[in-house]
Amino acid sequence: MEADRVPPHPDVRTIPLQQVLEALVDPVRRSIVTRLCEASTDIRCGAFDLTVSNSTATHHFRILREAGLIRQYYVGTSRMNALRRDEINEAFPGLLDAIVAAGRTSPRPA
Repeated sequence: MEADRVPPHPDVRTIPLQQVLEALVDPVRRSIVTRLCEASTDIRCGAFDLTVSNSTATHHFRILREAGLIRQYYVGTSRMNALRRDEINEAFPGLLDAIVAAGRTSPRPA
């Protein structure tokens, strides 16, 4: 039954670099990716300190998932988020490191 609730995830090898970069252009989405990159575990949607409405946050997570950057799954009623680090690093070497490094030197989104 849980598998029915897991949203579709694209094969990262089929995603154009343009789609990944467009997903990362938004500061809220970059902050999500940076937090996941620095986390030792997967993070539920509600645990991100985002300054946007729940519906806007859902939109941001969907854009990241459709760009192949995150994998989402359920644990009980919580939607969990995992960075697809190995797949992204294989398809786009150095991209995540550059995004995280840039995030450390830029102010957090308002």
